[in-house]
Amino acid sequence: MNTLLRKPFGSHGKVHEITPQSAGWRYVGFSLYRLRAGEVAAEATGGREVILVMVEGKADVHAAGQDWGVLGDRMDVFERTPPHCLYVPPGQDWRAEAQTDCVIAVCSAPGTGGHAARRIGPDGISLTQRGEGPNTRFINNIAMEAEDVCDSLLVTEVFTPAGNWSSYPSHRHDEDDFPRITYLEETYYHRLNPRDGWAVQRVYTDDGSLDEVMAVRDGDVALVPRGHHPCGAPHGFELYYLNVMAGPKRAWRFVPAPEVEHMMR
Repeated sequence: MNTLLRKPFGSHGKVHEITPQSAGWRYVGFSLYRLRAGEVAAEATGGREVILVMVEGKADVHAAGQDWGVLGDRMDVFERTPPHCLYVPPGQDWRAEAQTDCVIAVCSAPGTGGHAARRIGPDGISLTQRGEGPNTRFINNIAMEAEDVCDSLLVTEVFTPAGNWSSYPSHRHDEDDFPRITYLEETYYHRLNPRDGWAVQRVYTDDGSLDEVMAVRDGDVALVPRGHHPCGAPHGFELYYLNVMAGPKRAWRFVPAPEVEHMMR
């Protein structure tokens, strides 16, 4: 059985809950709520920091002792508009009451308390192109290294047009050897348009000790504990994914796979 592919365990309420313990690693956590209007999700952050990402829909959010009002205006993730997000530091609570049907991602990692609660986006998040030709994809950077908004989380959205590759050329970030490479665990929350579509994600190491190819469906989560991790969207199926990364250093440095090094020059 493929241990890197996590299917939603329901269609309503909390449908994903990936912890460092369940993933077999140390840093990244990822949960997902699918709520109907009027329903509530609430959690305490404990010793972890959290970024709430309004993937779809609207919710009235209270967190860290503040009323943040209604967050969200993207009703379909494939609108490609910037998301509304909220950073919640460790030692705080958050509560979201759905104003419409909504999808809320809960991205978490160890926190030090070095940053205060704050909105992230939609202002300041711009859809940017990366790659060219059939390697073209479009990025909404939510909290990458250039954004000093949290202690250890790195979070981004990627839209891959039908027929294109993404997270490619293949690369890995599984060693703590900055500035050459950083150790970052990673989750991919996948969505497909149309929803009955599929895409492919491979996770593999240079020595072949890990080599798994996954057919991902709408709503699946793939885990990347180590190794290279490219994605492919077949003709006819647009692919979205939300990446969550964290490790001992909040920096994204990677090494390409040997077979694609010539593409990086």
